[in-house]
Amino acid sequence: MSLTAPRSYGSGRFPTPRGEGPPGVLHGGALLRAATRHSGVRCVTLGLLTTAATAASLLLPAALGRTLDVLLTDPSRATRWVLYCTALVLALAVLDACETVLGATTNARATAWLRERLTGHVLGVGPRAAGRFRPGELVARLVGNAAQAGTAPAGLAGVLAALAAPVGAVVALWLINPWLALVFLGGAPVVAAVLRAFTINSSECVARYQDAQGRIAGALSEAIGGARTIAAGGTADKEVARILRPLPELSREGHRMWRVQGRAAAQAVAVAPLLQIAVLATAGLLIAQHRLSIGELLAASRYAVLATGVGILVGRLGGLVEARASGRRLGAMLDEPAATYGKRHLPPGQGRLELCEVTVRRAGRTVLDGVDLVVPGGTTLAVVGRSGTGKSLLAAVAGRLADPDSGEVLLDGVPLRELDRRELRRAIGYAFERPALLGDTIEDTIGFGHPPPPPDRIRAAARTARADDFVHRLPRGFATPCAEAPLSGGESQRLGLARAFARGGRLLILDDALSSLDTVTEHRVTEALFRHTPGGSRLVVAHRASTAARADTVAWLDGGRVRAVGRHAELWEVAEYRRVFGGGAAPYEGDAPPGGEQSGGSR
Repeated sequence: MSLTAPRSYGSGRFPTPRGEGPPGVLHGGALLRAATRHSGVRCVTLGLLTTAATAASLLLPAALGRTLDVLLTDPSRATRWVLYCTALVLALAVLDACETVLGATTNARATAWLRERLTGHVLGVGPRAAGRFRPGELVARLVGNAAQAGTAPAGLAGVLAALAAPVGAVVALWLINPWLALVFLGGAPVVAAVLRAFTINSSECVARYQDAQGRIAGALSEAIGGARTIAAGGTADKEVARILRPLPELSREGHRMWRVQGRAAAQAVAVAPLLQIAVLATAGLLIAQHRLSIGELLAASRYAVLATGVGILVGRLGGLVEARASGRRLGAMLDEPAATYGKRHLPPGQGRLELCEVTVRRAGRTVLDGVDLVVPGGTTLAVVGRSGTGKSLLAAVAGRLADPDSGEVLLDGVPLRELDRRELRRAIGYAFERPALLGDTIEDTIGFGHPPPPPDRIRAAARTARADDFVHRLPRGFATPCAEAPLSGGESQRLGLARAFARGGRLLILDDALSSLDTVTEHRVTEALFRHTPGGSRLVVAHRASTAARADTVAWLDGGRVRAVGRHAELWEVAEYRRVFGGGAAPYEGDAPPGGEQSGGSR
């Protein structure tokens, strides 16, 4: 027996840059700032509208006071001042309507931008995103949290306006009489303390509330995906309990949010009337001393209400706190960087694949440890091994659906990291164990990719994958909508294989893509794949001995390392290799599929 030992390469380290600090904090702030810049014109316009509305609301008490004084002293001159007040009231109504419409459209625009940016990033990260976040939690962040974070630009303008009104009211009190402003400012530290406590406490419970929401969404998504298993096991009640397990925490944090907001509002309600009474009492003393008019008293009372408008400010701050907490949750999605690509193109070649000292770690565990492999151009390498030995991860690294923590992967002598993205995806085709049938029709599904292959290639690929027979039986053939085509697991796999064949390329990677095929169909597909498909190389994750036997070379993975590389018949002499396939059946090397084929160690 002659086995090829794995050869050695120099190793390289490719560190992944990450932000520092708690997850999402740095990226969350940057994301909200970017969303604000994206809606910059609208935010500026909204800021101008809110400023104009605040100015009108500050002018109205002065105009009302002046009107009252004129009515008491010279009624013949009051008409002009009544018109001034009417104009201010109308202006406030128009500005409020414009602010409402512009605020809503700004929120929608910022939310759409955040969703587009983050969806693109999640797809750019690829499978690593699913490894860090459950699908349901990703959806919850992209839908719910993005909508909340999208209110940040308009919310910031609202907070500035809510701050401008009290500040302007204090200035107006000073202009009426400095004593009025001084009396109010005596209680200002209490108001500031209320706002500060509200912001801190609200931020903590909002973050925990949103985290519990995400866990519920993640568990619900898993349950929907496993609905058949739940029904078969009769565990619906248990699953409901599992999904809703974070509900007490959600309720607790929700009640805490309301308590925090209610406490802040109660404190504001307690402090505000006292400040207003103090201002009015001071104004009464000034009237008694003939230092203030009746109209100025009216204006001072209105300004005291504006200056103590803490309730509005609490509501605005609450919205901004929720937006910031959502921004941090969205920012955590950016902590996982998207893959970067080079600008190089492939030289002429047949798809020679080289893995050089490839090491990959997942969750603190080394899954692939210093793997060296070569797939010569135009040949087929089958990767076999027991479950958990890293076969699918090796297939992902070979096609750059994942990057190694150290080492390098080359295609025709060019590192995959340095390839242009379009060049990389044109050169490498994939078929998976559970293919996602994306596309409106069966033809769209087989031709999924950019650019889509021509119809004649799609049909030829379907014939090669032995999918054309059942496709022609569908009501509308290749034009049948996928939603109207009930497919078995094997039929779905054949469509995935057809998609890979239609894409072509120098390297074709089959990640357990034959596992659901019956032995006859598998034999026909592998015959077409291994013997009749011209050009290019193939890497096949195999769990059947018949598949490994047809490959030019077999790589035996064991414990994350390449234990041996050689022909299937040679490796079959090793008892442990035979046990990978479930026992001691004879190796398949004939032209007809063997009877009673056993399988095992698929992943």
